[in-house]
Amino acid sequence: MSACPIRVLSAVTAPTDTLDRQITTGEQAGLLHALSAVPDPRSPRGLRYPLTGLLAVAVCAVMAGASSVTAIADWLHDLDDIARARLGFLREVPAATTVWRLLIRLDADQLATILAAWLRTRTRPVDSARQPRYRQVIAIDGKTLRGARRADGSQVHLLSALDTSTGIVLAQVTVNAKSNEIPAFTPLLDAVERLLGSLKDLIFVADALHTQISHANDIAARGAHLLIPAKGNQPTLHTQLKTLPWAQIPAGHQTRETGHGRRETRTVKAVTVTTPGGIGFPHAEQAIRITRTRTSTNSGKTTRATAYLTISLTAADAQPGDLQDWIRREWLIEALHHIRDVTFREDSHQARIGNGPAVMATLRNTSIGFHRTNGDTNIARATRRANRRPHDLITAVTSSSPRMQ
Repeated sequence: MSACPIRVLSAVTAPTDTLDRQITTGEQAGLLHALSAVPDPRSPRGLRYPLTGLLAVAVCAVMAGASSVTAIADWLHDLDDIARARLGFLREVPAATTVWRLLIRLDADQLATILAAWLRTRTRPVDSARQPRYRQVIAIDGKTLRGARRADGSQVHLLSALDTSTGIVLAQVTVNAKSNEIPAFTPLLDAVERLLGSLKDLIFVADALHTQISHANDIAARGAHLLIPAKGNQPTLHTQLKTLPWAQIPAGHQTRETGHGRRETRTVKAVTVTTPGGIGFPHAEQAIRITRTRTSTNSGKTTRATAYLTISLTAADAQPGDLQDWIRREWLIEALHHIRDVTFREDSHQARIGNGPAVMATLRNTSIGFHRTNGDTNIARATRRANRRPHDLITAVTSSSPRMQ
C-alpha cells in the first residue's frame, strides 16, 4: 500500500463505479418521470445527452439560484460525479450553448403545464371539513420580460395563472407580439382547465384590463366565478358602482395593519343590487367597495384610495370577510413577479431567441413554486440553501420525498 494518502482518499470520495450508476425506480417517480413527458425537439441522430437529464439540470440549477443559462451550465459543471450521475450524466457534461439550443426549441406552454402538474403532486389537498368556506382562488396577471426581445424588436409578454393557496403557477401563455393580454385570456383558461380537469367553483381574480364581458361569459360557462375591479375601461359599470348609496351601507369587514412604515385600514362594503337590470355586467351578483386608508408613521400623511369591484357569487357564498381575503390574494402574483425580478434578475436576462425567454420564466416560476411548497417564505434564502446542498436538492426533486429538509 502506498504511503501517500492522496490516492486512498480519492478512492473514498469518488468511487470508480459511480459513473455507471443507473437512476432508480424511486427517483423516476419524481421530476425525471414528469419530464419524460416533454417531447424532444432534437433530431434523433447524434444525440449525446438525455433530454430528461438536461431539463432536470435546468430545473434544479434555477432552484439553486441560477439566473441565466451560463449559470445553469456552471451549476452542473460544479457538481461531483455522484450528483451528475443521479441526473443522468454518466461521463461528459454539456456546454452552456448545448443547453440553450435545447431550451429555445421547447414548447414553453407545454413545459409550464408539465412542471405545474409535477409541483401539484407535492402538495397536500385542502381539508374542506376544517375549512368549510375555503375556495381555490386563481390570480391572473401579465408580465413583460424587459430584457428579452423578439427578432422584430418587440418585447416578450407572458400571461400567468397562479394558485394563490400553493404558490404554484398553473399555466403560462405567451402573448402574441401584435396583440395584448385580452385574447390570451381564453387560452390561459384552457391550459388551467387541462391541468385541473375542471374549473367548477374556482374564483378568478385579475386586474381591470380583464373586466371584459367575454371573459365573464367564458368563466361562467365553465362553472367558475370572477372577482374583478371596475375602472375606466368599463365606464358605465364604474359609474353605476360609484353612485350606489354607499353611505347607507354598513361596513361588512375591516382590517387594521401596521408595518412597512405605515398604518393601513381596509374597509369592505358589499351589496346585492336588486333594482331592474341589477349590476350592468354579466353574471355579477354583488357590488363591492373597498377603501384603503394609509398613514405614514414617519410623516403622518394620510392617503385614501377607493376601488369598486363585482363578483359573480351571491352574498350567501361570498361574505365581506371572504371578499377581503380574495381581493388581497391578487397581489400574490405581483409578489411572484417581484421575486422573479429581484431574486432571479429576470429583467436583466437578455434572452432573444425562440422560446428561450418563456422557458426561462417557466423555470423561475417552478423554482418559486417548489420552494413555496417546501414551506419557504424567503425564496432568496431557499435558493442559497439549495445551492449549498445539491445532493439534498436532487433527492427532493427526483424522489417521492415531499420536502427538502
